[in-house]
Amino acid sequence: MALINTLRNKMGKVVVGFIALAILAFILADVFSKNSRFFGNSSQIGEIAGENIDLKEFQNLVQQREAEYSIQYNRQPTERDRPLLRNQAWQLLINKYAFNKQYDEVGSEVTSDEIWDMIQGENQDAQVKNFFTNPQTGEFDRQLFLNFYQNLDQQPPMYQNYWAIIKKNLRPGRERVKYENLIIKADYITDAEAEMEYHAQNDVAEVKYLYVPFYAVSDSSVSVSDSDLKDYYNKNKEKYKSEHTKSLKYVAFPIVPSAEDTAFVKDELMTLKSEFKASKNDSIFAGTTTDGQTFFGSYHSGILPKELQANEGNLTEGDVRGPYITPNGYVLYKVSSIYDDTVSYAKASHILIKGDDDEAKQKAQNLLNELKGGANFAQLARENSEDGSASRGGDLGWFQTGKMVPEFEDAVFSATEPGLVNRLIKTTYGYHIIDVTEAKTNKAYKIARIDRSVLASDDTRNVAFSKADIFATNVDDLDSFESTAKNDSLAVMPANQLAPNDSRIGALGDAREIVQWLFRDASTGTVSQVFELEDDYVVAVMTGEVEEGYKDVSDIKTELTAAVKKEKKGEQIISKLKGLSGSLDEMASAYGADANVYTSSDLKLNVNSLPNVGFDPVAVGKAFSLENGETTAPFASENGVLVIKMESKTVAPEIADYSSYKNQLQQSTQNRTAFNIGEAIKDDADIEDNRYKFY
Repeated sequence: MALINTLRNKMGKVVVGFIALAILAFILADVFSKNSRFFGNSSQIGEIAGENIDLKEFQNLVQQREAEYSIQYNRQPTERDRPLLRNQAWQLLINKYAFNKQYDEVGSEVTSDEIWDMIQGENQDAQVKNFFTNPQTGEFDRQLFLNFYQNLDQQPPMYQNYWAIIKKNLRPGRERVKYENLIIKADYITDAEAEMEYHAQNDVAEVKYLYVPFYAVSDSSVSVSDSDLKDYYNKNKEKYKSEHTKSLKYVAFPIVPSAEDTAFVKDELMTLKSEFKASKNDSIFAGTTTDGQTFFGSYHSGILPKELQANEGNLTEGDVRGPYITPNGYVLYKVSSIYDDTVSYAKASHILIKGDDDEAKQKAQNLLNELKGGANFAQLARENSEDGSASRGGDLGWFQTGKMVPEFEDAVFSATEPGLVNRLIKTTYGYHIIDVTEAKTNKAYKIARIDRSVLASDDTRNVAFSKADIFATNVDDLDSFESTAKNDSLAVMPANQLAPNDSRIGALGDAREIVQWLFRDASTGTVSQVFELEDDYVVAVMTGEVEEGYKDVSDIKTELTAAVKKEKKGEQIISKLKGLSGSLDEMASAYGADANVYTSSDLKLNVNSLPNVGFDPVAVGKAFSLENGETTAPFASENGVLVIKMESKTVAPEIADYSSYKNQLQQSTQNRTAFNIGEAIKDDADIEDNRYKFY
């Protein structure tokens, strides 16, 4: 006993010592980490237009957006909604620190009179108008607004809050519009530009062209050196600008419900079945026990759940059927009531022959005679029907009264049994041959349903976690990560060029915590801990990083190699074509099977593509630079080498007024300018976004 007491006393001191060391290690780790709260400003979440953005300010805006979301949608935002709300809060900060500076510099402001004009004047805001629209007239009701506004403090809190949100957004929205208009309204489309647009849309060329795709030359026939890559990179450096990104590879360990998990849910529903049958209020019982969204509704024969359709003939009120297996689990159905609906339903197929002349009628009659002689309805419908149902063998499915034109509906709903209608039915669409596949019924059902999802149990999740944990323990760098995965027959998936604020990773979907780890803690070769996502445990390894600026040649070697190979293949093809003579057909024949000659009789300058070649605005431009009978020299295009001959070019005649084309260009320019203004202001603000360190 004395020995035990001594051990207890000493062990207590040892435990206290371990705890003290752990706390000290935690503090030191934070002190020396790159996100330390002791070194640097840990509460700074970014910088916009030279202004440091405090975390608390950002969080206040996020909370504000969440409150507004709750008011607007009458529910709390979910975890899936929150990334969007955080982005909106960040945009509000950009507006405050970047855009407002621009407004101040040009003296743009929105007065109180303008705000009042947006509320009930000539330039009314759309949200205000919608909020006070009279449901009978569909127009803004000024008296409705005045009654609301004069008694604002007596309105329900939800309406007061919603109005406050609308009013708060009026000023910044108008400030943005006024600022943009200062630039947009300065844009001017000349008559010459309008005339050029007219010709781009209306000039037509008939061209003939020889095309040799780049893949006609094998990769092995072109060699690419490091100096070739550097030369190409230096000439095209602006193509390879990059934001700060990181890349990783990952192995996923799916959390898949076991056979035991499935059996558990099935047994649970079997137990619930008797309670469901005895329930007096089926909709409430189903609604409080289901995992699904739809738990009670009205059905007719055509839309009954397929399990009940198969047994429709013997359904009775109070029946509980199931459990039936579903893609996510199991379902129970209860027939709450069977009744006669005021609406009738039927199912039919048809063959439509359009037209109202004797020829159309005779064609339809011949088909009807074939069907009376035993021909297959679906086959004749596919071959002859002149509407979209032809691909379905004429099947129109189930439909209710009031959905078809009267003549067609009368023929279908007057049939007392399934079968071919023995006469043609004429409507405004033409002549119909009708096969009633299910005769009219008014029978309807109220069905309650209980869905239960099969979820992985704790034991199942533990098994998946154990596999992931063992894998993570056995790897410590990229090489061991890949080799161990290969030995264990695990698929290694790449996720390249992830940005700091990304949330989704490939097939994993929402994996924000992995992106956070990647940018907060990882360096190239770092292997992560096990991450628990909704349906997977994941282990990742960082594979690379691209700093903001120009990409390094080594990081884009594959991309550069492909571009240089394409360039060299083009040179080979052009060289060979230049040694040939004669017509395009003769040149193609002399070149070989890889060269083809095509024609286009309605090429227009604004289409930017050539048939059988694809998107190639340069090629279209070269074609329209030719006069009738002229032929280009061989030139490399987007996807291969082309030689184009202008067969004939029809220039659209001059017109007196090009204003419609001027308006088109003006609208297009304004749309682009509004976007470009925003991007220019953001670029000038030199934004540093460090949200990834906190979210």
